Amino acid sequence: MSGANDLIDFFNANCNASLSPAMEKYMLGQFSFLGIKSPERKQLLRQFLQNQGYPDAAHLEAFVKQLWQTPGRELHYAAMEIASRKTFLKDSERIILIEWMITHESWWDTVDFIASNMAGVWFKLHPQEILPVTSRWMASGNIWLQRTCLLFQLKYRHETDAGLLFGFIEQLASEKEFFIRKAIGWALREYSKTEADAVMQFVETHTLSPLSRREALKVILKRAIP
Repeated sequence: MSGANDLIDFFNANCNASLSPAMEKYMLGQFSFLGIKSPERKQLLRQFLQNQGYPDAAHLEAFVKQLWQTPGRELHYAAMEIASRKTFLKDSERIILIEWMITHESWWDTVDFIASNMAGVWFKLHPQEILPVTSRWMASGNIWLQRTCLLFQLKYRHETDAGLLFGFIEQLASEKEFFIRKAIGWALREYSKTEADAVMQFVETHTLSPLSRREALKVILKRAIP
């Protein structure tokens, strides 16, 4: 096992500064980028892990936090991919790190990955924690924690707790925040691939923002076109 500094150095040695401006512009200047495109980044991470191995569970939090606090959004992406390993998520205390990642250097690109690939998996492994944790997140007022509540079931399909999802949406339906309205629509749209009738009924019986409603019905309306 090597340390986070080794991965930071490895990524910096493979950066391409000419690509950074366009990547930073796409993210509205929220973060600096090393200029490593996604396919190359994934290949570099695979190569690093093959050669150096994963951090052990005891050092994962320190490893991830060091990457997260280092400039270069690609390092944050690498940290997420490492931390999403199922063996790490079996730890019932891992939610502490997940919440920290959601609430630091927050933007949709990291939060959406964490919601589906970390929080969603962790909740499946620790279902007794769903209500306590999501209740706290919903009450936090933090839009990224609330967005995670809306999105963590994206890959659950028939295992989706519709009552829970619809309850979150009812609590947040009046929010004017774009990232909440978009997430409401996205969550409903994804669930409509499994339970179209339930989603249609919910949309028709609740007041949603035009954005949420439009996103929610995309798949349903597309299927309705002959």
